[in-house]
Amino acid sequence: MTEQPAPYRPNPTAKRVERGLETVIFNSRWLMAPFYFGLVVSLAVLLLKFCMVLWEFIVHAPGSKESDIILGALGLIDISLTGNLILIVVFSGYENFVSKIDPGGHPDWPDWMTKIHFGGLKQKLLASIVAISAIQVLKAFMNIDTAFDPTKLAWLVGVHLAFVVSALMLALSDRWGGGDHGGE
Repeated sequence: MTEQPAPYRPNPTAKRVERGLETVIFNSRWLMAPFYFGLVVSLAVLLLKFCMVLWEFIVHAPGSKESDIILGALGLIDISLTGNLILIVVFSGYENFVSKIDPGGHPDWPDWMTKIHFGGLKQKLLASIVAISAIQVLKAFMNIDTAFDPTKLAWLVGVHLAFVVSALMLALSDRWGGGDHGGE
């Protein structure tokens, strides 16, 4: 007669330790909340900088050339895109890594804010970075008459192309790998 092994019974102490560790790991996601709050503060600082640049733009506009007006507007767009980038990171990072956001009761809540997944976040971040670097290249090109530095312009174009290629490669790898196709 063969003896049957006793049924498996988990060690209650080990199970409690495991649950305690899992609880600590799960709740550690809240350590990211201050990072997102810090980004909200940086958005407020960026707003202050935007207001200062806007004021300078308005004050100097009457006596400026058309190219200076275009450069001023590009500077404002650049700051706005950076603000958008921060906002995307705050909302999607908080939603993906900390806690779900309940948009209930907010009729003007943009749909994307609770629908960007990590793959979509990467694509939106790279798209924003590409746009910001494109503005830097355009600003350098607009200043080509006053301060032409071929080395600086070459670096700006090279870095911009590196961002474009990176964004393209990320989009292709997400598509080939069955990614979430834009995060929604």
